[in-house]
Amino acid sequence: MGKQAKTNAVRILDSNKISYELINYDSDGFMDGVSIANKLNQRVEETFKTLVTKGKSGNFFVFVIPVHKELDLKAAAKSVSEKSVELIAVADINKVTGYIRGGCSPIGMKKQFMTVVDASAKAYEKIMFSGGRLGTQIKMSPFELITLINAKFENITI
Repeated sequence: MGKQAKTNAVRILDSNKISYELINYDSDGFMDGVSIANKLNQRVEETFKTLVTKGKSGNFFVFVIPVHKELDLKAAAKSVSEKSVELIAVADINKVTGYIRGGCSPIGMKKQFMTVVDASAKAYEKIMFSGGRLGTQIKMSPFELITLINAKFENITI
């Protein structure tokens, strides 16, 4: 297998000299996060997905939650001081973030949106999330993640 090109997320981690583990797996298209966790023998509680929302104000917000949970839209809106937030359409993910569905990393989007990571991440030394393309995951400290992307921890899942 040839050397994989670096994603924006990996370039940003490298340029900031942040410790991470890059995990590549065979992917022939979109897989849900629970399936990815199972394929990689990772606990679902430590495997996170990146969700992009649009607030009532028209601003975009990013929420990083465990793959087996659902985003609590009311708690999410409150965490970013919005009246309400709703998930953006799958068709808009690339336009807004520069990433595709299933390959959306909280690191390295076209623009750094206000980001909230579910507070459950604080219980783990490392969490795993998309590395910026299908078939690539990043495993790193949730505390280093929130520092890097200027995020915060909140309880945002059901």
